[in-house]
Amino acid sequence: MNQLLTDTLNIAPIAGTIVLSLIVIMINALKKKPFQAEYWVSVLGIAANIALAVWTFPVRGTAFEGMVLTGGFASLTSVIFLVSAGITIILSRDYIEKIGLAHGEFYHLILMATVGMMTFAAGTDLVVTFIGLELMSVSLYALAGFSRRVAKANEAALKYFLLGAFASGFFLYGIALIYGMTGSTNLLVIAQNIAAYKAEPLFLVGAGLLLVGFAFKVGAVPFHMWVPDVYEGSPTMVSAFMSTGAKASAFAALLLVFTATFDFDHASMNTVLAILAVASMLVGNIVAIAQSNVKRMLAYSSIAHAGYMLIGITAGGEVSMAGVLFYLISYVFTNLGAFGIISMIENAEQQGTDLENFRGLYYRRPLHAVLMGVFMFSLIGIPPLAGFFGKYYIFIAAIEKGYTWLTIVGVVTSMISVYYYLRVVVLMFFQTSEETTRPAVAIDGTVALLISAFGVLIVGLFPSIVLDWMGGLF
Repeated sequence: MNQLLTDTLNIAPIAGTIVLSLIVIMINALKKKPFQAEYWVSVLGIAANIALAVWTFPVRGTAFEGMVLTGGFASLTSVIFLVSAGITIILSRDYIEKIGLAHGEFYHLILMATVGMMTFAAGTDLVVTFIGLELMSVSLYALAGFSRRVAKANEAALKYFLLGAFASGFFLYGIALIYGMTGSTNLLVIAQNIAAYKAEPLFLVGAGLLLVGFAFKVGAVPFHMWVPDVYEGSPTMVSAFMSTGAKASAFAALLLVFTATFDFDHASMNTVLAILAVASMLVGNIVAIAQSNVKRMLAYSSIAHAGYMLIGITAGGEVSMAGVLFYLISYVFTNLGAFGIISMIENAEQQGTDLENFRGLYYRRPLHAVLMGVFMFSLIGIPPLAGFFGKYYIFIAAIEKGYTWLTIVGVVTSMISVYYYLRVVVLMFFQTSEETTRPAVAIDGTVALLISAFGVLIVGLFPSIVLDWMGGLF
């Protein structure tokens, strides 16, 4: 019992979020008008769980017979997912009321997806990793189709479910092959003899199937076709949560499995990762130019950013891993803010996300236009914003590992992205519109946007502080 209690305390952020999600669904069942109560319980509960994640940070090790990582990496990634969930919930309150979806189970699904994300990223056993993946995925399938009366939302949920189930099959079969080769699904056990396993064809096939599952979840080319349709069809703040929390979770798990455990340094698997990175950067940035819908544009942008982070996965090593985590932190703040502005522009029919709807926004909502400009510049990678240092640390690590050519591709494709990001800025600030309606914005939503912008600025101005937190994580 003492060991069980100790292990439970060591995974306090996960356990606390599970309890929080159950409390929220009980409020939904017992209270006549539960929406506001669930909102405040969710926000305050997430803040408490962030405190628990910080509290468990020094407790670096494993729990439950080496199946779950505790402290350090697990705590840091838990903070990322909880921040993503918290800002999503704050920005969602006004948004889901506006589109007529003020149902309390929305918050429960967000919280359960967050539990899945934390478990996915902290699993040191591939079975636990898969459980976390499925818990996150099933919750996101439901959230994607939350607007049941909107045809595009139904289409998004169905596409995401069918393709996601297919990718999960690849992932599970990869686990089976790795178990057949190594006799274990525990990453710590596999790591002890990884040098011998890496030369075995069966292990390489299993690792390749795992990579297919991961590539689907991060939205890397050629497993990206679901991303634009699902992002466009889903409620905007669900798209925001997918593009930040879910992507961060998939990359955290990918770091833990491929970089920290398998360590395919200068092997054929790294060539595959490099090809995925190049294809994602090229396809994501080039196709984004042709988009007239901002949600689809950010979807292709998300594919491109997956390519940048895959550069860090390809390079490997502690510096690259820290660079990828830094990139994830900056990307979470930036994309949440960008999607938050889109949700403000969107109307009750979940329309109004075209580029034309941003024309002259500065003259109607100057503060929000300025914030959107900050997020666009960060996505481009302009200093001193967080997006610049995210790319900088990944590119430096790649050059140190001999992947200069990959870095050059990253820089060139970043230059391509300038066009479609700045197009939004030009429309907001330098063009006028006959539209005079000022979009209604809740105070707490504006506060969440300011927190996102503050995160982008602080992480960019003091990157060394963030990197210091990552010292010794691996």
